[in-house]
Amino acid sequence: MSKNQNPVTQKSGLSTNVILTVVVVVVAVLVIGGVLLFNRSGDSGGGAGSGQPPVAAEVLRKPDSNVLTEAPNAKVTVTEFLDYQCSSCYGYYSQMTKKIENDYAGRITFVTRNYPLQMHPLGQPAARAAEAAALQGKYKEMYHALFDNWAAWATVSADELNSDEAKAKAEFEKYAQQIGLDVNRFQQDMVSPSVQAKIDRDVADGETAGVSGTPTIFINGQKFDQGSAQSMAEVDQAFRKQLDQELAK
Repeated sequence: MSKNQNPVTQKSGLSTNVILTVVVVVVAVLVIGGVLLFNRSGDSGGGAGSGQPPVAAEVLRKPDSNVLTEAPNAKVTVTEFLDYQCSSCYGYYSQMTKKIENDYAGRITFVTRNYPLQMHPLGQPAARAAEAAALQGKYKEMYHALFDNWAAWATVSADELNSDEAKAKAEFEKYAQQIGLDVNRFQQDMVSPSVQAKIDRDVADGETAGVSGTPTIFINGQKFDQGSAQSMAEVDQAFRKQLDQELAK
């Protein structure tokens, strides 16, 4: 529909695309600042070199855990506990982990685990959407759809999270159709006890590993600590440096 035919834009003088772009830009600025503040506060835990023993591999990854990329030699394993509605997780994804996934594909094993927080009303439904897609072999595609379209389902404005589960589910079903899922099966799996049990197991393993907030990332069992990084570019640098050190061992 053209701008002249759209009654909303006729009244407002602004296109929907322009409005959405402004919201996304404002959210991105707030998210990046929030990510750095969150992690400088220490909520995401210790780090490599902190003197803490590594978390056991069997705690961080189960046989049915979702994997974004896998290295044949399994020399370096990254495990991220995440909440899909978490703004810090979105900030890490958009500024770092999406690029890490591509740049280190085939060199590292990148595992993702669910850790939806009670403060995020759509954290659980989004996790169920991801796990329902995984049952049809499309976890990676849904993972990217949820984060690439984060502003569309996770927020209602730059400073307010969405709590409308019905609206979010409609978005999830749209992504399911776009990535080629059987939508009827997807809807059934989203509310299945087995999918909820998988999420609960992830949360339990996160608690065992000492996770208290999201995102919490482990590199070969050690919690990643951004240290003195003051920007997401510096966080990305520190993360890559630790990955490269582990790969060089």
